[in-house]
Amino acid sequence: MDLDTTTDVIPQADPFDLFREWYAEAHEFELNDSNAMALATATPDGVPSVRMVLLKGHGPDGFVFYTNAHSRKGSELLANPVASLLFHWKSLRRQIRIDGTISQVDPAMADEYFHSRARDSQLGAVASDQSAPLDSRATFIARFQDAEARFADGEIERPPHWTGFRLTPRAIEFWIDRPNRLHERRLFVQDGSAAWSSTLLYP
Repeated sequence: MDLDTTTDVIPQADPFDLFREWYAEAHEFELNDSNAMALATATPDGVPSVRMVLLKGHGPDGFVFYTNAHSRKGSELLANPVASLLFHWKSLRRQIRIDGTISQVDPAMADEYFHSRARDSQLGAVASDQSAPLDSRATFIARFQDAEARFADGEIERPPHWTGFRLTPRAIEFWIDRPNRLHERRLFVQDGSAAWSSTLLYP
């Protein structure tokens, strides 16, 4: 992407409006999983871990994703409810980093999203003890088939530990790759009220 190296490109705008704009462009130009984001969590004593998850909702109230609360990430989010997100859209040469606090979505919202998924994905969530040791893939397939038989005649019940989490941001950083590593970074920080302040950062 050929960008002028002297003019600010990232505006001092509402960070949520700017996110929506960049996210829409990523949906158009990023070939695979434009909603993929790295989720970084940590234990209460500060041991970090990171993995890719999919964004399923966003707005001024936060950024929503779903997972098994018994998984490593789920357990860490419950025990230490802060996290970071990273979007990296290579086709656009852009990144967005988001730091914030974590809360669970309400059960009705989790139910609605769970039942919007493909039926086999729902069954997989029922069958999986995510992140727990597994003796063989055959065991998992057998559990999937058991769930398939159990719910053959009706709606699949969402496991109570399969839920959604919302990251409420307190800092959002937008990054653009520019020639000769003269990148542009703008950090938005919530000032304790509903207002956001922003500043450019050295690359």
